[in-house]
Amino acid sequence: MNPPATIDESAWRAWRPGELALRLREISRPWCVVGGWALDLWHGGQTREHEDLEFTILRGDFATFRHALEDMRLHTVHAGVIEPLPERQAPPATVSQIWCEDVRERCWRVDMMIEPGTPDLWICKRNPTISRPRAEIIGFSREGVPYLKPAAVLLFKAKYVRDKDEADFARALPRLEASERAWLKDCLAILHPGHGWVERL
Repeated sequence: MNPPATIDESAWRAWRPGELALRLREISRPWCVVGGWALDLWHGGQTREHEDLEFTILRGDFATFRHALEDMRLHTVHAGVIEPLPERQAPPATVSQIWCEDVRERCWRVDMMIEPGTPDLWICKRNPTISRPRAEIIGFSREGVPYLKPAAVLLFKAKYVRDKDEADFARALPRLEASERAWLKDCLAILHPGHGWVERL
């Protein structure tokens, strides 16, 4: 078993999306940047500071991505507990978040999120009744980095409504297409009835 992390959970020196894409360049399986960085890839430039970098993969592809990040020490993150993931062991079905530790530099580099779905279908991990063809929900930056499109990113951010989430919503709202506003509004009604963003959409 890998020894426990010897670094604090706040010791983030995250890669930028292009650095992650370079490491994953040989992988043909679906993945994409999510969270605040996904919005900035959509905007075409960095709009604020980011504490971390998050990307998603399909659960069945875990071994492929682990191999691509073989110089990282992986840790499961579940219910507020960070634990080392033994080599050659897949994360339990209850775990959907993996932090990647750069042992040499003593910092966290990227947050790997595991999601349901298929190569052709994106499924919302918080409610499987919400889904879209993957080709509709994934965009690509000018440099070719895949990212989750803003309506879906904001759907996840709506759960917390932290200051940065409010700022991200306000920044993205004027650029959202009418169809994306309508989709986000419908999804908020399912996941977060009465959410304050609904009236603004």
